[in-house]
Amino acid sequence: MDKLQEGAEIQLSKIKITYRKYLDMITPHSAYRWIGSFSLIFLFMLRIVLTEGWYIVCYTWAIYLLNMFLQFLTPKFDPSLEQEFENESIEQGTSKMTEEDDEFKPFIRRLPEFRFWLKTTNATLIALVCSIIPFCDIPVFWPILLVYFIILFALTMRRQIQHMLKYKYLPFDLGKTKYAGNSK
Repeated sequence: MDKLQEGAEIQLSKIKITYRKYLDMITPHSAYRWIGSFSLIFLFMLRIVLTEGWYIVCYTWAIYLLNMFLQFLTPKFDPSLEQEFENESIEQGTSKMTEEDDEFKPFIRRLPEFRFWLKTTNATLIALVCSIIPFCDIPVFWPILLVYFIILFALTMRRQIQHMLKYKYLPFDLGKTKYAGNSK
């Protein structure tokens, strides 16, 4: 029995190493990764539309992706929490920061792009598998789910954009100053 268990552990270890190897190989190719993910998303959406079912699976998948997208847009160190900490330390008299301290803090995402891609792809694959299982096809009135998701998306994005404007951070490189290096 022990030899069988050891053999299974060795095979599992080999599978993990191979999986990690392929992930490492595709890491620098972000455009191709996202094209593959959007192809999977297109297949999943096509399946939902053509079969006219599995709306709960689609809704759950969409809520999960919205959550991942919010984590992707949010900084790792939340400025609102840092501001509360600074206010508490000022009240206690322990703050050493002055108003002239305007230190550069780079934008670090709570969820890095690669992990966002990986979780999106995994969630889409799981949703595709669930859309094959008849047990997961729970009958619902899909327009209500769609309207609820649109409202949830709009309110959540509005709150996130207000947070970005209040604390003056931009999670994308669009509109940021780019400096040219010495071209000698």
